[in-house]
Amino acid sequence: MTGFVIVAIAIGVVILAGWLHSKRRKEARRAVLAMSLDDNSRALLREYMPLFDRVPEEFRPRLEGLMQMFLHELSFEACGDLHEVTEEMRLVISAQACLLLLASGYEDYGRLRSVLVYPDAYRAHDKEEGSSVRLGESWGTGSVVLAWKSVRQGAVNIEDGHNVVLHEFAHQLDQASGAADGLPKLKARGDYQSWAEAFKRSYDVLCDRVNKGQKTVMDPYGATNPAEFFAVATETFFEKPAQLLEDHGDVYRELKRFYGLDPVIWR
Repeated sequence: MTGFVIVAIAIGVVILAGWLHSKRRKEARRAVLAMSLDDNSRALLREYMPLFDRVPEEFRPRLEGLMQMFLHELSFEACGDLHEVTEEMRLVISAQACLLLLASGYEDYGRLRSVLVYPDAYRAHDKEEGSSVRLGESWGTGSVVLAWKSVRQGAVNIEDGHNVVLHEFAHQLDQASGAADGLPKLKARGDYQSWAEAFKRSYDVLCDRVNKGQKTVMDPYGATNPAEFFAVATETFFEKPAQLLEDHGDVYRELKRFYGLDPVIWR
């Protein structure tokens, strides 16, 4: 047997092993996606996350399946003075994060592997911003960092437009296409032009209003840069949909197409 044949066989074995691994992973995922939450988990979410109860019935099975996969595939790590990540924390975080995957066409958060949970606001350090107190972060290297107190407040108050989980996981979708720039991977090539036009127009309006000290529907933090605008727009889309539709109608319609959802009719 020549060296060429041996190499060809070895390559074939590697390819076959990879194909079998991918097949088994897909089958395992399908099994997990078919799983439902138990009654205790649903009751907990209804108590601590009112938005869960507003999700239309047609989307419930997929939301619960996505949550099961999220919980199955990602690790949760307690940080700072937090002793453990409780079941309540895991459920509330996963339910909100999976809202963004519900009908967007995304099956998961790509490279994301872990969720780091602090009990409250924490101090972080980086080269660009130096030392600062934060409520959450989204890393392109496979982690999301969250302050549980802020997560808890955002889950309970579903009409203030502030939700750190929706915000940071919107960044994850943005980062999945490369650098965070406010332009995630869209469903169709033809969507990019209307997205860019709508978001630039509304971003400029928000920046102008913030500079003038005017009241805004979206959190002024959205005027920081296009990436933060997308994350803040996502928070507003789910928590203040009617106001966003009235004030930034084009952005609402782009997000409606992107997420495949229409929260205005959930009320």
